[in-house]
Amino acid sequence: MLLIDCPFCGPRAEIEFRCGGESHIQRPGPHTEVSDAEWADYLYNRENPKGEHRERWFHAAGCRRWFNAARDTVTHRFRVTYKMGEACPEAGESAVSEAAPGAVAGGVI
Repeated sequence: MLLIDCPFCGPRAEIEFRCGGESHIQRPGPHTEVSDAEWADYLYNRENPKGEHRERWFHAAGCRRWFNAARDTVTHRFRVTYKMGEACPEAGESAVSEAAPGAVAGGVI
């Protein structure tokens, strides 16, 4: 089972969460100066990296709040979760540090 560490509720089972896609995407503007191509790029084009990726997550069956996460797309391991509006903590200064496999800090059990 994959555990996701909600920054508000603590570790919970993955079934309680919904992924909201890539995070930290800046909306283009002002709207009167945005071309159709720029708008289409904002709406439809997303990164699809192999490795660490920043994502938005929603705790649907818990606190019902949105938060951000840095997750490895290969291993599905969450390196860190952090509140919306905050910058992604760098490795070593995260509130949820990298833990040994099987640990509760976003690891796989």
